[in-house]
Amino acid sequence: MTHSIKFWAVVPAAGVGKRMNADRPKQYLDLAGQTVIEHTLLRLLHANIFAAVAVAISEEDPYWSELTVASHEKIIRAKGGKERADSVLSGLHTIRDQAADDDWVLVHDAARPCITSEDIHHLINSLVNDDVGGILALPSADTLKNVLGNNIVGTLDRSHIWRALTPQMFRYGSLKSALELAVGNPAITDEASALELQGLQPKIVEGRPDNIKITRPEDLALAHFFMEQQQ
Repeated sequence: MTHSIKFWAVVPAAGVGKRMNADRPKQYLDLAGQTVIEHTLLRLLHANIFAAVAVAISEEDPYWSELTVASHEKIIRAKGGKERADSVLSGLHTIRDQAADDDWVLVHDAARPCITSEDIHHLINSLVNDDVGGILALPSADTLKNVLGNNIVGTLDRSHIWRALTPQMFRYGSLKSALELAVGNPAITDEASALELQGLQPKIVEGRPDNIKITRPEDLALAHFFMEQQQ
């Protein structure tokens, strides 16, 4: 008898967000009356598709336990790692007794609070029958320059360039294996790159442009604007 495929979410949230120049990690900054990570997690839960959401939190994190969402029945705390890949792998290990190798895992940035249920279900519906999986992404609208030092040495063909977003969706077994093999590799900057290193070719699913990642102080105001527009 085959089991029913489940969907899991993993949220790496152990970063410190140095570019924000704030007194706390960016995921705990205020955004419209809640922290950034609260918005992110509540949106994932609102999609009503995940068996559980594993959130990788630094062991020294003093803020997480103060959040109401931390005690949600579908939220599981995992140990945060030094690098993103370490945190994601820790999240996968946290659910290993419940997840099957062919279950789907959607990895989402803690600092993308504008993700919509529409995009989550669009990604799932686009990839659920795929052999590998893939990611939400946006085609580049800008001219892209190849730069050495501060000198332009060429112009890239942007027709082949997409900006990677999250969630990124892969089978539990293949993602876990790819990340275990890629531990310590600085070229692994997202989950797709770990699968690519194994010779696989993840798919691209076009996402919404308002699914922004908060990396700089001005991004908070932009995220607030997008959230108001989405309502």
